[in-house]
Amino acid sequence: MIVAIDGPAASGKSTTAKMVAKKLKMTYLDTGAMYRAVTLALLRSNTDLDDYDSVCQVVDELELDIYDQGAKTVVKLDGEDVSQAIRSMPVTENVSAVSAVKYVREAMVEIQRNIGKKTNCVVEGRDIGTVVFPDAEFKIFMVADVKMRAERRLKELHEMGENRSLQEVMTDLKRRDEKDSTRSHSPLQKADEAIEIDTSMLSIDQQVGKIINLVREKNN
Repeated sequence: MIVAIDGPAASGKSTTAKMVAKKLKMTYLDTGAMYRAVTLALLRSNTDLDDYDSVCQVVDELELDIYDQGAKTVVKLDGEDVSQAIRSMPVTENVSAVSAVKYVREAMVEIQRNIGKKTNCVVEGRDIGTVVFPDAEFKIFMVADVKMRAERRLKELHEMGENRSLQEVMTDLKRRDEKDSTRSHSPLQKADEAIEIDTSMLSIDQQVGKIINLVREKNN
């Protein structure tokens, strides 16, 4: 069984998906972390993101591992735990551009589908219900007011020691929304049959509760 949760950055997908997976005793798959790891690898190797062949070479050579460890998702890049490093601002600023590269998406989608074949998963990202798992039993599309999303992201950045203003984060989110929604390959969009949940005024527990109820009602 696949529960696909899509939506723009900072709409609450990751935290909600983790908790839904825990309550339903399913595997949680953070696809965004995978693209962030690729972005980190490209930045560390000083690869020109416009150099398609060089980007493909880095993708082919990197060793990516992602798994749950208690309540934490561990991301390893070439054996190094980069779970914190992939949340840095340089990665955040470049991940949309990297995600738009067709070869990168194809490589990550193959990994995601292989994981989905082996276990029941709660998967979150931008194109899960439309491209990665178009036959997913449950499709959720989470949205939220951009200011609310910016406040959530700002809190994360401050906890990591990064100093940004609310306006800067809002501008960055709007830029990411534009890039994610207009890219030619696997754009961010709501699947026709997806159920939309506006998380602007919902607590995490309320978000989780809505999705859990949807799954249990259909399964019953």
